[in-house]
Amino acid sequence: MKVISTPRFDHPWSALIEQQVKNTLYYDPRWFELINKLYRYSIIPLTTTDSQGQITGFLPLCSVSSPLTGRRLVSLPFSDHCPFLAADEASANDLIDQAIHLAKRQHVKYMELRTGSHDVLAKRSDLTESNLYVNWTLPLSDHPEDVWKGLRKPVQHQIKKSQKLGVQVHTAQKREEMSLYYKLHLQIRTKKHGMPAQSKEYFFQLWDMFAASGALQLLLAEHRGTTVAGIILLAHGNTVHYAYGASDELYLNLASNNLLFWTAITWGCTQGYKRFDFGRTACNNQGLMEFKRRWGSIKEPLPYYYYPRTDGLAATSESSWKYRLLTDIWRKLPLAITAPLGGYLYRHLG
Repeated sequence: MKVISTPRFDHPWSALIEQQVKNTLYYDPRWFELINKLYRYSIIPLTTTDSQGQITGFLPLCSVSSPLTGRRLVSLPFSDHCPFLAADEASANDLIDQAIHLAKRQHVKYMELRTGSHDVLAKRSDLTESNLYVNWTLPLSDHPEDVWKGLRKPVQHQIKKSQKLGVQVHTAQKREEMSLYYKLHLQIRTKKHGMPAQSKEYFFQLWDMFAASGALQLLLAEHRGTTVAGIILLAHGNTVHYAYGASDELYLNLASNNLLFWTAITWGCTQGYKRFDFGRTACNNQGLMEFKRRWGSIKEPLPYYYYPRTDGLAATSESSWKYRLLTDIWRKLPLAITAPLGGYLYRHLG
């Protein structure tokens, strides 16, 4: 198996697989380069080919080795959904056989495939299916007013309220503005969610990789000169992905998040995108599930598959005692500690 930083291929793609790769955010070469450059993960691209030498299957795996969390194979770290791409059942089974062989050879604790629904994977007796998450997507229109009609009344009311209270949404133009978002992100991840935050360097690298092409949009909500909320969008193929969001809880009464999302959706419509991806949600997080449902978005299953057993952070339920204990401890730490420590830990959590 060839271990590389960014996959390059000696064979042409089949038309079906090529189109699917182009429409998958986390298979963008810039994303591969980011996780390799920042976290030094090795990327192993597994492929299958047909009799004409065209690639008929594609499964990128990251080899993660950590003294804290052990050795594993993941497709892919920090990526909510990495579709399993195979033109036919034979290609799909070939890819899985290759992946399991690699897992055995590397003596990993487990292999995690964040593929979403796939019939072939669901039939495999050697894989374990986990259904902790779902994904929410909203169909877009060329006319934002068509999407507006599908919003529930409370959402429409909150958007109008935010506008009336004087909240202004600003699209960041400079790399330095990412620091404004990171400050909010660190606070909300630590004190509300009790979870480590990605490093500031990660967000700067994200800007460097995607902003110049317009694929990254950083929207900041401001009120009387204060940045009160922000969201990061990643646009790819026909979809606008909501990647990250954070807000100052002292200003929740301004309903800034609602205005930010509406601004993002409006931008997606006017730019010709067909879907707005609200992202992965834990099934037992009913508050967040209801928030996304009120926008008219559609719930989609998002199973992950494991070999030889379910393991790792992504397979830990938010209602488990282990998760609650760890998050309670993290909330009590000062930001001066969680900022550098979180950045260090993320490499071990991928």
